[in-house]
Amino acid sequence: MFGSLDVSASALVAHRTRLESISANIAGSQAIENPDGDHDPFQRRIAVFAQGDPVSGNPDGVHVREIMQETSFIEKYEPGHPFADEETGMVTYPDISPEVEIINAMSAYRAYEANITAAEATKSMLQASLRLLA
Repeated sequence: MFGSLDVSASALVAHRTRLESISANIAGSQAIENPDGDHDPFQRRIAVFAQGDPVSGNPDGVHVREIMQETSFIEKYEPGHPFADEETGMVTYPDISPEVEIINAMSAYRAYEANITAAEATKSMLQASLRLLA
């Protein structure tokens, strides 16, 4: 019974991490320079899930295996921009669609909610079992 709580807890942590990467993507969707002021477009982050818990060796549940960085960019014609290519006038921007990121966030949020519901159901079953034993 406690195993199902562990599975739900691991999924909550994984989806929280996914939501954090999605919010970073939304925040960085127009970021084209690094803190030093150099042209360095933001790279989209993608949380990659894997089965189990690598720390405990438990095969149940889920964890974030890695946060991948996508290296696709779009170019916009802005010849007067300080980061524009001198020959073409193109500026490189992150290829991040805020609409897609919001849809991804909604999906992650729904999965988070589902795991909370599963944990609450498990808790209710444990309480009912304890009442039967008492």
